[in-house]
Amino acid sequence: MPASFDPALVRGLRRVEYDKLGELGSFDHERVELLYGTIVTKSARCTSHESVSQRLTRFFVRAFEGRASVRVGAPLAASDGSEPEPDFAIVALGDYEDEHPTSAHLVVEVAQSSLALDRTTKARLYAECGIPDYWIVNLVDDLVEVHSDIVNDRYARIAPYRRGDVVRSIAFPDVAIAVDDVLPRAR
Repeated sequence: MPASFDPALVRGLRRVEYDKLGELGSFDHERVELLYGTIVTKSARCTSHESVSQRLTRFFVRAFEGRASVRVGAPLAASDGSEPEPDFAIVALGDYEDEHPTSAHLVVEVAQSSLALDRTTKARLYAECGIPDYWIVNLVDDLVEVHSDIVNDRYARIAPYRRGDVVRSIAFPDVAIAVDDVLPRAR
């Protein structure tokens, strides 16, 4: 395969095509998502990732009960060419039986090996589709990065929250969690 193609000759996969391929079983037993027309393999999840996810699931379900739907590892119809599967998406109440939500109040990615992708490609994608609050639980640097304040389809503010700090949801300011309650136990 050539190292690069003339961009004029390349057509990315559309979300509706990706969904149809999924319905046909094309991705059975694969962990993939669609980002900017490209099928991307998702990283394996380590025990720290799963431990954080379990704690966040319990917290988010209780915190948003009756106010928003908590989607865990579920597709988000971000654009015609993107259908990421964030670790968490806090979306408007609904059952989403006929289609995936197109936006969210808050998206959270738990990142270790996926940190570079989550900081760049996914941050750009989430900002472009207007998600006001994007958290990266950064297992590499032992902190939570909060991306907010969208300007020109980019997050203009990235704030690190460390142990001892409390992170608040922008859409639901009464929803707050201590960073110590999110990150794996300090070793």
